[in-house]
Amino acid sequence: MTADATMRAHAHEIFRQFESRETVKLMLELGSKFLISYLIGSLMGSLIMGQLKGGVDIRTMGSRNAGATNALRTQGLAFAVGVMLIDVGKGVIGTAIVPGLELPFVGTDPEISRTWLTLCCAAAAVMGHVWPIYHRFRGGKGAATMVGTLLVLEPVLVLPVILVWAWVLTLAGFVGLATMAAAVALPAWLAATRLPEDQPLFIYSVAMAMFIIYCHRSNIQRMRDGTEHRHTKLMIFRSRRQSVSDDET
Repeated sequence: MTADATMRAHAHEIFRQFESRETVKLMLELGSKFLISYLIGSLMGSLIMGQLKGGVDIRTMGSRNAGATNALRTQGLAFAVGVMLIDVGKGVIGTAIVPGLELPFVGTDPEISRTWLTLCCAAAAVMGHVWPIYHRFRGGKGAATMVGTLLVLEPVLVLPVILVWAWVLTLAGFVGLATMAAAVALPAWLAATRLPEDQPLFIYSVAMAMFIIYCHRSNIQRMRDGTEHRHTKLMIFRSRRQSVSDDET
């Protein structure tokens, strides 16, 4: 091998090692912050409130879900508001604070997209809520924490999402259906009004909509079976038969 070829081979090896270190550095920041957001998301509002109330675990009551809806149904308004604030708040923290943390021995890599890092951290917080490591991976269905991420990513979209949720709830009476409809409405709106400029947010909203639907698969089955709890008193257009039934109960 000539001296020239040897130098080229040596330079290529140095470049390969440098590139490998840069990849590891990038993945280290992304992985570390994803994990932190996931761990924050795993702090369940209903179980924190339950401990404050003397060890109440709403996963053994009502629908056995750890979300705010079951909290309201089984423990009342004050308890449910506390659950909602915690679950929304951890979405805010995971999205607004974690991506900008200066972690020791990790650092900040200028090569990694801050937008995608933020979206990954937001998704991690929602996943932590659904599969909390502290509570045997039995959590809620992600909607409140997703709203918390939207408060940071695009606050102006939160009100329309809530309005869609309320509209479907008052028409159909199913909280799960209203939640899924609101989740699907978000990427549909972004596709119609903000593409291609807001492509990252659109991709995030599509992924979250699919995730929310997946988490509500048991609700879908109960609606098909006719056993899903229906809030008929909230429905605007309810039949006389439903009204009489409500009065009797």
